[in-house]
Amino acid sequence: MSATTTLNAEVRQRQVNSSGLEQINQNGVDNNETSARKEEAAATSQASDTDEDDLPVKPSKPSSQTLQATDKTTVGLDHCLKDFSPRWRNWVIRGIFSCLMISSFTFLIYLGPLALVLLIIAIQIMCFHEIITIGYVVYRTYELPWFRTLSWYFLFASNFFFFGESLIGYFGVLLARTDFLRPFVTYHRFISFSLYTAGLVGFVCSLVKRHYLKQFTLFGWTHVTLLLVVVQSHFIIQNVFEGLIWVLVPASMIICNDMMAYLFGFFFGRTPLIKLSPKKTWEGFIGGAFSTIIFGIV
Repeated sequence: MSATTTLNAEVRQRQVNSSGLEQINQNGVDNNETSARKEEAAATSQASDTDEDDLPVKPSKPSSQTLQATDKTTVGLDHCLKDFSPRWRNWVIRGIFSCLMISSFTFLIYLGPLALVLLIIAIQIMCFHEIITIGYVVYRTYELPWFRTLSWYFLFASNFFFFGESLIGYFGVLLARTDFLRPFVTYHRFISFSLYTAGLVGFVCSLVKRHYLKQFTLFGWTHVTLLLVVVQSHFIIQNVFEGLIWVLVPASMIICNDMMAYLFGFFFGRTPLIKLSPKKTWEGFIGGAFSTIIFGIV
């Protein structure tokens, strides 16, 4: 009888211990779930309190259209020059294209100042497109409205002001004789101011909440690009109107420096100049500098 009583007591004790362990495990699970919920709630609250403008910029991956295209213009020349070594093949290709570019530039000079002005405007538009595309690719994932439209609009407004000033300064009397162009000559600066103000109003209307920092960054990017591209091209065109000599001499010296630096680097180059462009050498740099000085004196 006593043995049975002892056995029953042990069974009850084991049941109590097992139930206690289950309760402890259940409490542990509940505590883990509660902690996880608290952490999730805290993360959600922190994310809601953080403005997207405070987060680091996540640049988008450029699409295949924005990636640098491979040069397909030299495929035919490479096939014709397959018997040459890669070094001399590059030499011949560069020589051919240099002659073509010099011939084209000489032909434009023969056509007169108007052709040079159109060439400068074309180069200006291409440079502006390249720089603006960089900013657009970086912030494209945010789908900011009207960025490229406003950028091109400000390019038009800037060209209207700068080139209008040049035309009025040189041909103002002639343009004022035309009934259609007379208001543009008389109120040119007011029209330019109105165009810029309209663009500024369009930018303010395009602002999107939580993207203010990005949009103002791109707004500044556009204006810095205009300062670098439009203002410089305006001064170059001013030099064209003052005399072709003020364009031909600097352009010729740049061409001479580039060609002679390549020649000296090709034949005598041994010491790399900078890591950014490992093919450039000190020998080419120094040879191009002295050759340009001599060419400028001559």
